[in-house]
Amino acid sequence: MKYLLGADIGTTSLKAAVFDTDGNLVKSTTKDYTLNVSGDFVEFDADEYVRLFCEAYAEVANGVTVSAFSIDTQCETLIVTDDAGNPLTDAIVWLDNRAAKQAEEIKAHFGNKRVYEVTGQPEITATWPAAKLLWLKQNRPEVFSKIKKVFLLEDYLIYKLTGNFVTEKTLQSSTIYFDIKNERWWDEMLNFIGVRKEWLPELKNSAEKVGEYEGAAVITGAIDQIAGAIGAGVTDKSTVSEMTGTTMVVFAPSEDVPEYNPESIVPCHKNYDGKYCLLSWTPTAGIALKWFKNNFCENFSFKELDALAQNVPAGSAGLTFLPYLCGSTMPKYDPEAKGAFLGLTMEHTRSHAVRSILEAVACMLKSNLDYLGVTSGDVRSMGGGAGSELWCQIKADMTGKNIAVLENSETACLGSAILAGVGAGIFGDVKTVAERIVKIKKVYEPSGTDYTDCYNAFLAAEEKIL
Repeated sequence: MKYLLGADIGTTSLKAAVFDTDGNLVKSTTKDYTLNVSGDFVEFDADEYVRLFCEAYAEVANGVTVSAFSIDTQCETLIVTDDAGNPLTDAIVWLDNRAAKQAEEIKAHFGNKRVYEVTGQPEITATWPAAKLLWLKQNRPEVFSKIKKVFLLEDYLIYKLTGNFVTEKTLQSSTIYFDIKNERWWDEMLNFIGVRKEWLPELKNSAEKVGEYEGAAVITGAIDQIAGAIGAGVTDKSTVSEMTGTTMVVFAPSEDVPEYNPESIVPCHKNYDGKYCLLSWTPTAGIALKWFKNNFCENFSFKELDALAQNVPAGSAGLTFLPYLCGSTMPKYDPEAKGAFLGLTMEHTRSHAVRSILEAVACMLKSNLDYLGVTSGDVRSMGGGAGSELWCQIKADMTGKNIAVLENSETACLGSAILAGVGAGIFGDVKTVAERIVKIKKVYEPSGTDYTDCYNAFLAAEEKIL
């Protein structure tokens, strides 16, 4: 039996898991960490990422011979170094918003349409590495003048583990200096922000061997959402995935880059297979239920909240919740949007409020699936929300689609392990192996419950608030 390791490096935690070639979890570990936040600045020690990975690797590889591994990370965390790979600053984490002014400069020069047509990104924000690099040029010239290598997080870990200066294309999709159609660096943007092409790593595909670490093959991965989708078995347009955790993310494979639509803010990324994928997200989903639990149901478990909501008929007796506690992104962008309960009467109880929250997130899922133009009837559900049978059934009834939950909840780690196996020649291709080893725990089919009035009330409430 061969063993494959997948590592998922998130915003505040690192997960590493070893799987056998049948997709069974053998060992896993999680390392939590705290970001350094000061106003718009969000940073983390670049070499601490490496130390934590090596520590996690040693734990899960103890007693197991790992044949290959792959790492998935968030997209936009930036690390700049000298020629020897020594960081010149802490890593500038994707959440960092210091470069808002520089993003506006890029927008004024190129415009949203041009940037989208080259990079697939419909908005120009402080998050993108291009804006961050321009910020360094304008505000830290003593640092910028020493830059010889520009890394994103996966690149930096691969470099430190293997000595090879490489990257993969899904990761570069939201830098806004990568041409996703022609799969090359965008010279015009590099010239504008003052970055030399030789500072950037060699472009590779996902699932390519790029070195070795402690006898294991090191394989290029994919961004966290793509790795998670692979680990959920979403490998073509027949299936999409939704992740209801703190936020909600919907992932939909696409054959090509959709035509530019000035009304759309859906980003298009390079997918692991050389095609494309669409990502929509909303800032509050599971966190809305957690907020309600922590503030109004402190002594209830999430399972007990489900039991309360189970006794309330569909539609929550006319109570509508808007889950925009941190603003709204998609389909309607309004960072100033606020949450609200609408339609409250003396009839309503805590049970109605809980159910209305579950229904609101299901409404948000439907609106995002409609926004993306998803025609597939199968949705793979991930995140903490997938653990609620009631919530999954509400989603199935609200969307009219089958909602499938998975045996393995660590889908990003499994997806990275699948990429590792393909890159090491252990597996033939991603789609075939995912169909074999990704196991579905349960499928929730639409029961016939009519949520039309509930959904229309949600849309009407949005019109009043957004």
